[in-house]
Amino acid sequence: MESSFSLRRKGSGAEAEAMTEDTDTLLDLLSCPHSPWHHDEPWSPQAAALQRVAVVEPERLDADFVCSYFRKLRIVDKDVSVIDNFLLKFCNLQELVLSANRICEISADNLPRTLKVLELRANQLCALGRLAISPPPRLQYLGLAANHLGSHRDVTQLTGRQWPELVCLDLSECDFGEQRPLLKALGTLPCLRTLVLEGNPFTLAPSYPGFAVDALPRLSYLDAAWIAPEERHRYRGMARMSHLLVDWASATVRVGRMQGIPDPLLDEDPDAPEFPVVSYSYVISYMFYSHQTTAYQEVVGGGAAKSQDQGQDQGTGQTQTPNKKSEKETVVSNVAEGSQEHSSSTESRHSTSSQPWADCVDFDDALTFVVRDLSGFKKFLHRGFRVFIEQEKILSWPAEASDEAGQGGVDKKGKQAKVKDKRKKAVVELVADPPIATVVASSHVSLQGLLYRHQKVDVLCDFGCLHKDPPKEDTPIMDENIIMDNKAKDESKKKGGGAGGVRAGNKKPPTTKGVPNVLCTMKMSRACYTTVLLLLLLQGTRRGKGSEERDAATPTQAETATVELSVELKKWRHASKVAPLTPANL
Repeated sequence: MESSFSLRRKGSGAEAEAMTEDTDTLLDLLSCPHSPWHHDEPWSPQAAALQRVAVVEPERLDADFVCSYFRKLRIVDKDVSVIDNFLLKFCNLQELVLSANRICEISADNLPRTLKVLELRANQLCALGRLAISPPPRLQYLGLAANHLGSHRDVTQLTGRQWPELVCLDLSECDFGEQRPLLKALGTLPCLRTLVLEGNPFTLAPSYPGFAVDALPRLSYLDAAWIAPEERHRYRGMARMSHLLVDWASATVRVGRMQGIPDPLLDEDPDAPEFPVVSYSYVISYMFYSHQTTAYQEVVGGGAAKSQDQGQDQGTGQTQTPNKKSEKETVVSNVAEGSQEHSSSTESRHSTSSQPWADCVDFDDALTFVVRDLSGFKKFLHRGFRVFIEQEKILSWPAEASDEAGQGGVDKKGKQAKVKDKRKKAVVELVADPPIATVVASSHVSLQGLLYRHQKVDVLCDFGCLHKDPPKEDTPIMDENIIMDNKAKDESKKKGGGAGGVRAGNKKPPTTKGVPNVLCTMKMSRACYTTVLLLLLLQGTRRGKGSEERDAATPTQAETATVELSVELKKWRHASKVAPLTPANL
């Protein structure tokens, strides 16, 4: 059977008929990459076959035939916002992918009853709503990731009564904050074997994934990872711990070594007075999530860290804290379950102890944060936080001598030696002013890895190059006037002798700026000066060429300032390691 098309054109009282194309030519156009009917986007596996049917058997094409022909539809990032009842015409549709659209609500009444796969990832769903009311009965895969789901009503609609044949469920990157009620509802799904929960706030808790593995014994895969029998054995009994408080998170921030900071004393003026004595120390500070409440808040540790609020209370006069390595603090907030006290979640600044400058400064600082606001903590991890290098400049002055010592030096002349000793000791004793803090550099730390299967994030913060460009050395230049002045000086000394010759000449001493001291003090003729100058210029030229060749052969890179930092979430890897969060445990 031949397929053809015709085009009639009227002109000059005559009709012209276009050439017809045979079936083979039309089929070649379907497979040609430059054809207007060629589509690389796999929006449906049945699309290519349907085009072939349109060429070979065009009389079969009608609306019902086309709709019933499709088994899979993939409509991704097409700004779809409404799913109406026209979709019911696709009576044989089994897989529907509507990811990255703008769907706010979807009704199960508009979905074909033959659906087995429904993907709604990255839409704008705020509630399951009518989707959970009589959904397709044979649905086996439901993708709800990256939507604003997480209410108590959403949890009650994820049960076996609504989804009796559901095998795979994707709830990743949603807003489910309570682990126990969600897992209780999912436990009623009789066919559930694959579950994705990463990216939800409750996955930051130490009890995850152990609590989920033990609560869902029929589960085979959790967060795209196979649950091994050994892993299930380690977590056995964790779900039955009724006293276990599961909805809290613990993160430990560790600050290690700092390198690449230039010596600040190199920039000091060597001709500066003896006092004040200037010293420099460094502090690493960072903005981290903090949950404050009046119900319960306790700090356990030696107090090595400083908060931003304390710094504001003291003004610019910050106190210098001693160096205590391997010192750990635990900040516990809002621990009392069911507390009705007012609470707030903010990002506050925390600092390490001060350390003096060195080529490699090891802070060895650890600070642990325990919070209950998991939703706010998740948003904080998405944003990340900033790390600052702070320089503290400390001016130290000699302690003043006591009044008694001064009077003794005046009244009792026989004890002047003792008074001098006291004054010497007073000079040795220095009194330090409050440190002057300056932020030298800052860097951003990404923490999104903690939301997706990573328990720890190790970062080498790069602050860039903090070295200053060295000043350029002035090249010594000797002009002819200097040489003539030196010659005139020598002749005047020969005639008048000594200083009298200088007075007789009535000339100012010649300037010797930029001239080597040897040439200024030597007595030589003009020819000797010229010879010495030529030798110096030749030596400088050779030296300059050699340094340029060495610089070109071995280019030097400025050292960048770096700080070792890690953030680790606390996770229970065995049921025997479970420790409920109570004030008595701290």
